[in-house]
Amino acid sequence: MTPDTAEIAVVDPRELAPATSHEVRPRSLRGLVGGARARLAARVGHERAVALRETWRALWVSRLLIWVAGVGAVVGFGVLSRRAAFDPPHVTSGFGWLGDLLAAPAARWDAAWYLVIAHYGYHPELGSFTAGRSAFFPLYPLVLRGASDAGLPAVLAGVLISTTAFAVALYGIHRLSTLEAPRLVGVADPAARTCTHARGGEIARLAVLSTALAPMAFYFSAVYSESLYLALSVGVFWSARQGRWAWAGALGTLASATRSAGVVLALPVAILYFYGPREDRPPDLPARWRYAGVRYKPRGDLLWLAALPLGVVAYAAYFALAGGDPLQPFHAQEVWERQFAGPYVAVWDGARAAFDGARQLLSLQREHIYFNLAGGDPFVAAEHNLVLFAFLAAALAGTVGVLRRLPLAYGAYVLAALALPLSYPVAAQPLMSLPRFLVVLFPLFMWFGAFLQGRPRVRPVLLVASALLLAFFAGQFATWHWVA
Repeated sequence: MTPDTAEIAVVDPRELAPATSHEVRPRSLRGLVGGARARLAARVGHERAVALRETWRALWVSRLLIWVAGVGAVVGFGVLSRRAAFDPPHVTSGFGWLGDLLAAPAARWDAAWYLVIAHYGYHPELGSFTAGRSAFFPLYPLVLRGASDAGLPAVLAGVLISTTAFAVALYGIHRLSTLEAPRLVGVADPAARTCTHARGGEIARLAVLSTALAPMAFYFSAVYSESLYLALSVGVFWSARQGRWAWAGALGTLASATRSAGVVLALPVAILYFYGPREDRPPDLPARWRYAGVRYKPRGDLLWLAALPLGVVAYAAYFALAGGDPLQPFHAQEVWERQFAGPYVAVWDGARAAFDGARQLLSLQREHIYFNLAGGDPFVAAEHNLVLFAFLAAALAGTVGVLRRLPLAYGAYVLAALALPLSYPVAAQPLMSLPRFLVVLFPLFMWFGAFLQGRPRVRPVLLVASALLLAFFAGQFATWHWVA
């Protein structure tokens, strides 16, 4: 059942009844269908307007909070003296005292890598001297380079690119949450979506708000690729749900040129193609012919799915043509001591590291270390392991919720995306960077929006707690403290 036919299916039966002397009888079925389509168009226009309004509100509130917290932390506490070791070319500073202050919430840690790549390139011919750059996929620094060549300062260009992409992503999350509202609310029949319109709108609003106020959402306006990848991955899902496979393939290519995790988008897109749900046409395999649950016959547009991993292929080809190792982007993770340890092994390793971290803190001493110390104060490292495991526990709960409430493609995407960081742990800190990997997994926030919608009493408590954590971590990030 398509959106058009679904709208017709819920037409008020009185419209089909004989007209009284005070009513105007519909001239034909064509007029009835035309009226239904007009109402559908009006509703879609209303949904777009609401999505834009909610996106703008969540965007400016969250970004204002981040800049106030980040700038306030720098003014109140200063920055770490060892920051120069992580920014040798000083690409994140040198803008004057006011410029450096305003850039603090956006230009830290990996932002230096993106700024260096945008300015100097990869240069794989230099071997180990530039090997670390290859871990950062090329689309974001290419866009950053283009904006810089147009005359914008590099850090400002990065903030504008990231914030614009984040606005697009929030809008897409709102539209997707509205589309999936019947399932998130628990209504089995998508044709009954008009009965869940109000609740679905509230779910979409809360999904957008919880994404913007997530504890790690400061990355979405920093000089990082998170917001660009989020916007592209949301676009891939929206295109696939609408049956626009050329768009899904093109956006998937760009996503896999933004982050290595972009290749896993091929899995949910394939699931949506063969199993649905799809808005472009009803299932076309008769029930007696269906095998393994497949509901749609393959057609020529299936070939567009082969485009999703082309971003990774093109990046590897660049290294081969430049005289380097085509697999260098994957070997580069060894710079951060990431190595394959088995599927999802980091779940166990992270739990053990958190347990040992708790023992370290409860021991009230620093002489005996209970875990593999990553460097620095063992209490700080122990706190990091505990915080990382808390994010993992929340993600596991959210994944169960996504698998229960949303179509299979969403849960498969979350599981496949989590397989990458959870199968390549860092020895000293198994769950390193996990919160940053989680913040782009938008199905978790779609489910969380439904969770909040059904619990109005705890809703403000959870949103305020998330906003406070966002302000805290933004201040940590701005002062050059390691966050995730």
